[in-house]
Amino acid sequence: MKSYRKELWFDVPSRTAFINITGLVQECLEASGIRDGLALINAMHITASVFINDDERGLHQDYQRWLEELVPHEPISRYLHNRTGEDNGDAHLKRQIMGREVVVAVTEGRLDFGPWEQIFYGEFDGRRRKRVLVKIIGE
Repeated sequence: MKSYRKELWFDVPSRTAFINITGLVQECLEASGIRDGLALINAMHITASVFINDDERGLHQDYQRWLEELVPHEPISRYLHNRTGEDNGDAHLKRQIMGREVVVAVTEGRLDFGPWEQIFYGEFDGRRRKRVLVKIIGE
C-alpha cells in the first residue's frame, strides 16, 4: 500500500471564508499515483474546518449567516475562552459545527463524489497562516 502526505497552506485576510480546495486535493491525488484508496483531508487548526457541500455562493452566504446566528462573534465577553486574551471563542464553536475533516473514496485515480460535491476549507479566525493536511492511502 502507498501513502502520500501534503500540507496545503492558507493565509485568509478576512476573519471568515469558505475556499474550494477540491482542485488542490485532486492535484495531490495525481501526484500520489494512487488509483484506489482513501483521501483524508483535515484542518490542522482548531478554528478552521474542512467539509463537503455544493459550490454555490448563496449556500455559502447562508452558512455565514446561519453560523453567525448560532454562534455570534460579538459580544466577545460572552465566551469564557476569550478570558485568555483571545477573541476567537466563536471560531472554536463554529469549527465544531462544521467539522474537522472529510474522507473521500478514491476510484480510478479520481475523487469519488456524488453530484455537486466539492471539498471546502472553512476559516473562522483568519488573518494568519493555517494548514490543511491531505493524506492519501491506497494502491
